Amino acid sequence: MYRRLMEHLTTAVLLLDDELRLSWMNPAAEALLAVSLGRVKGLGLATLLAEDDGMGEVLAKARDDQHPFTQREVRLALLGGAVVTIDYTVTPLSSVELLIEMEPRDRLLRISREEALLNRQEAIKVLSRGLAHEVKNPLGGIRGAAQLLERDLDDPSLKEFTRIIVEEVDRLRDLVDSMLGPNKLLRHEPLNIHKVLERVRTLLLAETPAVTIERDYDPSLPDFPGDEAQMIQAVLNVARNAVEAMTEAGTEAPSLLLRTRARRQFTLGAERHRLVCEVAMIDNGPGVPESLQETLFYPMVSGRADGSGLGLSIAQGILHQHQGLIECESRPGHTEFRLLIPLERRHD
Repeated sequence: MYRRLMEHLTTAVLLLDDELRLSWMNPAAEALLAVSLGRVKGLGLATLLAEDDGMGEVLAKARDDQHPFTQREVRLALLGGAVVTIDYTVTPLSSVELLIEMEPRDRLLRISREEALLNRQEAIKVLSRGLAHEVKNPLGGIRGAAQLLERDLDDPSLKEFTRIIVEEVDRLRDLVDSMLGPNKLLRHEPLNIHKVLERVRTLLLAETPAVTIERDYDPSLPDFPGDEAQMIQAVLNVARNAVEAMTEAGTEAPSLLLRTRARRQFTLGAERHRLVCEVAMIDNGPGVPESLQETLFYPMVSGRADGSGLGLSIAQGILHQHQGLIECESRPGHTEFRLLIPLERRHD
């Protein structure tokens, strides 16, 4: 009866002997470790993992001391290449039996990270709108005063200076508007994401033919309600950022992969969606500096000397208008931006 209960638990449960060999595990553990009990029964737990983040030492200590231990946010590298983050508790049942309970943390950590990202983005939006109001009002006054002054100047050579004032005021006004991102209402029409990606690919190949752009599309993805022009802008901003980073770093054989996938029962922030479109853009460039990864989507933050720091911020703003978001994972030689967009229309 107890084994039947454990077989229906969502918590992964494993039973090890005194040599840390696997005696039994429930279906949740099979799913978590991506192995079947029939194939690995009797094998040491260490042989099922490429890397255990010190888990083997904790299990041996629990066995020797006959004392339970709990570890939080442990990263396990599975033999198939996947990496999972878990909380686990090991409990000695006897001198020859250890019970391990594993709770996957990846989904909860991702939800927490996404909620923090959404909250930061909302705070930035409020701050930017307040800043724009405070800056644009005096800019309008300066522009008007320069135009009035130009009318009263008798010396034509001095009018060049008033024109400079007007041009610089207009430049600052455009910069502030760019910080605010798109301010027009979305046109919610059926949108084919692959049409968007093909348009972006054509533009990038024309600009930088030295970069190889590969495609890995899921043809089963349905259309979703969105604004094609703005989505092209968002994808182009992210992809162009990757291409420029590779070009400036002198990446050998620079390449960009455009990949689409459907994610089912996927949570974005605190909201769960039946179906989500994932657009991944993966490059082999230098990677995003670790110091910038937390602030990458802030306005005016850029890893390039001549970058404005607005492209990714604007892209994130467009995704938010589509109830989606952008995530980034980066290391040298592999940077992946993921655009996540719900495929169903929200009913407010």
